Amino acid sequence: MSTRIDVAGLHKGFATDKGPLAVVDDVSLQVEDGEFIAIVGPSGCGKSTLMRMIAGFIAPDAGHVLIDGVERTRPGPQGILISQHGSVFPWLTVRQNLMFGLNDISSKQEKAAVADHYASIVGLKGFEGSYPHELSGGMLKRVEIARALAVKPAILYMDEPFSALDALMSLRMRNELLRILERERHTVLLITHDVEEAIHLADRVMVLSPRPTRIQATFEVNLPHPRKLTSPAVQELRMAILKELGVEAEADPVDARA
Repeated sequence: MSTRIDVAGLHKGFATDKGPLAVVDDVSLQVEDGEFIAIVGPSGCGKSTLMRMIAGFIAPDAGHVLIDGVERTRPGPQGILISQHGSVFPWLTVRQNLMFGLNDISSKQEKAAVADHYASIVGLKGFEGSYPHELSGGMLKRVEIARALAVKPAILYMDEPFSALDALMSLRMRNELLRILERERHTVLLITHDVEEAIHLADRVMVLSPRPTRIQATFEVNLPHPRKLTSPAVQELRMAILKELGVEAEADPVDARA
């Protein structure tokens, strides 16, 4: 496997009324082509700032990000960011939302065919003509994921994409994402506050320290999919990650959020 994302020595701080605030402190990591990396850390540690630097939306104060060996200085066509806030256009139908951004396709009919294909992949067949206000929260998240996949990005940057969903819908969406990734190969970088979500999805879990954040520990998730979240191996890994985060955990998976 080749290295898709190469992050070296990232630093970032912001000016505040109380003086400089250091947020990211010397973060380095590599993500291989097709790998799924989850990053967890304490609230306010700088997870989203780190993600936005890697995706090209924020310039680092020091260090660099290479995508396929080329320095990243701005958002590029190789990657799509899916955030917790959502970005579905309320005035467009599902099909029209999915057609948005298909600039490489000139024919409207071809764009519609691609849109309908990805609507079907995420389980929205029959809802192509619906507007966002007619859909549930889980269905809106499916629209956002389908729109990201439709432009065929090499990298999916996911910043707490399921945090606004209830626990059952979040689990369903995670299973849906895994099903899609079996068919559509992507490199994925996920920011999450949910340790269970990280273990469920990722090949590796990186734990960030409190601000100014560094990579404190890395855990390999050498478990085949589908992963039974109540299995002893998953629970052992969960407790190890929570311990790294400074949280005492019981063996029963009552609450795996950090």
